[in-house]
Amino acid sequence: MSLLKALSGGIAGAAVLTAVHQLVKNADYKIAPRMDLLGMESIVKLLRGLDVESPAGKDLYAITLAADVLSNAAYYSLAGIGKKNTMLKGLLLGLAAGAGAVYLPGVLGLKSSHSGRTCETKVLAVAYYVVGALIAAGIISVLDNNKQFEKKEV
Repeated sequence: MSLLKALSGGIAGAAVLTAVHQLVKNADYKIAPRMDLLGMESIVKLLRGLDVESPAGKDLYAITLAADVLSNAAYYSLAGIGKKNTMLKGLLLGLAAGAGAVYLPGVLGLKSSHSGRTCETKVLAVAYYVVGALIAAGIISVLDNNKQFEKKEV
């Protein structure tokens, strides 16, 4: 598996994850996980710990969104390690990320209500990460199995 194929899948999965977050947040604000707020809170806390002034408003939101997409893309690309069980690896990565999103905020001193406000919120948070991971794994599998993307000898 090439790094480019794995990253391509990871980027696609992260883009889908982010799009789903934004769509559901705008459609049903009451039960939607607010991973954007969790991300902003994380960045502010990290920067305060480093004694660095954090951005605010739209700047903080943009940085958070970019950091989310990049970190999720890198994480999802792990499904491309090795040639076997890419979809299973994707599923497990998605479940782990979703469980982390629900259960780690409180442990890390962040507001757990962003991802664990209700049972529906928790289920949606896990589902988002699983969907993103399966998209990533699917694309990685397609790219890996498509001879068109193989290196050509000159």
